[in-house]
Amino acid sequence: MPDPASTTSAYTMGYDEDFLQMLHWRSAETHARHLLPHLRPGLRLLDFGCGPGTLSVGLARAVEPGEFHGVDIERSQIEMARAAAEAGGHGNASFQVADVTDLPFDDDTFDVAHCHTVLNHVPDTDAVLAEVKRVLKPGGIISCRELIAASSFSEPAYSLAGAWETFTKLVIANGGHPQIGKELKRRLLGSGFEDVQATASVDMFSTPEARAVLDAVITEWFFSPKVMGAAIASGLATQEQFDSWQRDQARWRQDPGAVGAIAFGEVIATKPS
Repeated sequence: MPDPASTTSAYTMGYDEDFLQMLHWRSAETHARHLLPHLRPGLRLLDFGCGPGTLSVGLARAVEPGEFHGVDIERSQIEMARAAAEAGGHGNASFQVADVTDLPFDDDTFDVAHCHTVLNHVPDTDAVLAEVKRVLKPGGIISCRELIAASSFSEPAYSLAGAWETFTKLVIANGGHPQIGKELKRRLLGSGFEDVQATASVDMFSTPEARAVLDAVITEWFFSPKVMGAAIASGLATQEQFDSWQRDQARWRQDPGAVGAIAFGEVIATKPS
């Protein structure tokens, strides 16, 4: 597990198949609702930290025939995003591997910049916001939707509140910011953006299909030997706690009244003209 004091961060969630299933469950219509009213054909849009492109294709569609550019630091994600865009016939979309703190674009290039659960994984969020601000045109907008771990939950909770707390500590130990969704307005204002509109929303896992997605991520990622081993070695949890959480996750899975929720803060903000 990375040193918590490190200036770089590994992606806490990794790229295992079960977590990718959750990413594929997302779309621009469900996870960028706060941004879509601000989009129109012909805009030039940057999706930084685009992942496998599940939101990207909807955003690219919203600005067609305008240019859409997706960047991610992980090559495998870029390859999936390209395939998704090609399958959907989004000829205005292009993708490339890039570090969001050193974007390969000129100043004042984009009308809109978008991210979803990116800032919560990046140690130096100020550097990211400064670089995104650089490539935005004067009057351009930035859109962020980021995790609020403290408002996320499983119900019935059983002992799973402790599992959520350990997940939060894992993100922090990896250099991330699991509560940054609550801080977005302050951080955007501090980075020189203006007209900040802050909202919040929750991904609710209530239907059998949605519950299965969340359960797969918890079971196959959080309870994987790699994650449990890292948490135990770092003193964030014990094997006995993980054993208890696994039993309670099985109870949650079998309870027809069970739900889960992941909470997010959202902002739309403007680069000064």
